[in-house]
Order: sequence, then C-alpha cells, then structure tokens
Amino acid sequence: MKKLLSLSVVTAMAVMGAISVHAAEVTLTIHHFLGPKSPAHVKMLQPWAERVEKDSGGRIEVKIFPNMALGGKPPELYQQVRDGVVDIVWTVPGYTPGVFPRTEVFELPTVHNGDAKATNAAIQEIYPLIAEDFKDIHPLLVHVHAGNALHTVDKKVMSLNDVKGMKIRTPSRTGGWMIEAWGADPVGMPLPTLPQALSKGVVDGGLVPFEIFPPFKLAELTKNSLVGEKDERFGTSTFLFAMNKDSYNRLPGDLKAVIDKNSGPAFSEEMGVVWNEVEKPGMGMQEKSGGEIVHLDATAKAAFDAAGEKVVERFVEEVGKRGINGQQLVDDARKAIAKNSN
Repeated sequence: MKKLLSLSVVTAMAVMGAISVHAAEVTLTIHHFLGPKSPAHVKMLQPWAERVEKDSGGRIEVKIFPNMALGGKPPELYQQVRDGVVDIVWTVPGYTPGVFPRTEVFELPTVHNGDAKATNAAIQEIYPLIAEDFKDIHPLLVHVHAGNALHTVDKKVMSLNDVKGMKIRTPSRTGGWMIEAWGADPVGMPLPTLPQALSKGVVDGGLVPFEIFPPFKLAELTKNSLVGEKDERFGTSTFLFAMNKDSYNRLPGDLKAVIDKNSGPAFSEEMGVVWNEVEKPGMGMQEKSGGEIVHLDATAKAAFDAAGEKVVERFVEEVGKRGINGQQLVDDARKAIAKNSN
C-alpha cells in the first residue's frame, strides 16, 4: 500500500512538472561572462534553456554558468566553445579582434543606428556574407544590443570637441577606431571590469548601452550620458550565441531539430525587441539618480557622424587587406537595416 501511494505521488509530481520521471539524455552547458541578474541571463539565456528543455520533452537538460563560473576570462569564451571545453557560449566577438572581420560591419557607427530589432533582422538577411566568420562553430544567434551611448563620470559632452583627450572604454576594436576618430584615447576592457575602472579613474567614461545600468550600478558611477539627436547610438557590439560543432553534430536528428527550432529569424526578432526594451530601465535610473541624458543637436550629431564615416572607411580598408569586400558589406548592411527599420 505504501509503495502504491508513493508511486501515485511521484506520478502526480511528474505531471505537475515538479520532477522528471526520465533522466535527460543530453546535458548542455552554457557559459557566459555576465551575472545571473543581467538582462542577457534573465531575458535570453534562461528562457532559451527552458524552451529547449520543454521542446525536447526533458531529453535535453541545459545548465547555465554565469560570471565565467567554469573558469577563464571573457576573451577566452570563443576558444572554449570552439575547442569543446563547453557546449555553448554567449560572448562578444569583439573580445577576440580579427577573428570575426565580416561581422564587425554591424558594429560600425553610421551603419547601426540604435534599433536592435532592425539590425538583428539585417544580420539574418545578409548572413551568407558573414558566414565564413563562424565556420569553426555552430552559431545559434548573431545579434546586437541597442547600441553604445557614451557615459561619463563627470564631464558633460555636448560636442565632438568635448571628447578630445578623454580616456574611454571600448568594447571592440571598431569602437576603439571610433574613439580615436573622436580625438580621444580608447581603453579596451571586458564589461565586468568597467565599474572599477570608472570608480578608480582609469577611464573617464565608457561606451555601453543603458541595459547594463541596473546590474552594474552605472548610475552611481556616471553623471552624464550622450546619445544622438533621435537617440541614435555610436555603433554597437555584436554578440555571439554559439554551440560547439561536435556537441551539435552528435545530437540525434530530432534533438537537432529542437536546437534549430530555437535558432534563426524568430529568435533573432524576439531578441531585437528584448534589447530595445531593456534600455528603458537603465535610462530611467540615470535620470532618477540626478544624471543627465544629453541628446546631440543636428550640428553636433553631424560632426560625430563625419568621424563615424572615417571608421567605416578604415573598416573597408582593413578587411580589404584580407581579401574581403568591405564596401559591399557596408552597403548591404545599411540597405538591410533601412529595409527592416520602422
């Protein structure tokens, strides 16, 4: 009688999803560099893992390790997934300069304008032009966030001249090129090290989106933020959500189909909406703390755009040395972004 009761309880709990009767056939690890309260973890990686587990009927278990919990530093994430140290990573291609030359086109100022949904759709549309960058991994999603605003500790920036001589954190080499075109000094560093760099005066400001204000408390470290006349951004960062090739290839066909279902255009559009929306809390925090969000006037914006065009020209020249038609990438990216913009 006791055994029957126990089985009934187990069955009821399984129906309610409290436990799994069948152990997972596959366990996939996801490794990333942000914390468990970051938008990327909460809004993207956790929901993705839950959908994959559900769509696989519990045959796939996904374990997420934030904050580089499995070891290494953020720039090593791409190598970890390529070499099979972990199954899946979410990382910034810009942390490994030169490895993703084609993909950099979407980071460029005057190419990306501030709409993550439009740029994500453009990436999907012209993906064959950048696919060579990902030949050693199985990409699940290549996407952007809303884009970089300039956040400064003290100085209020209202024109290009105001930036000259400042030390500014950059997330990527193209961001570094842009800072140089402004007449400022780029300082490369992964995002988790930025708060300390701001508080200790290592940098005068940083290029980041507003989304990271809540988890990194940037409203306490910066007094001013700068965006374009119509909230345009100064380029962006691309992000890579990718799986080890062998981890993907050894899945049975029906489980590969689960992964495929949770990749591609629909996922890209969803994340574009998410990254546009997660800007709002951070912007609110900056204003509530007494900080100011400065919108450039048309004249000042034109000066920043002229500097941005120099970055585009440098990109075309740099990738051209590797036999890549950079001008075609720029033209096609701009056309696709414009097509997908509201």
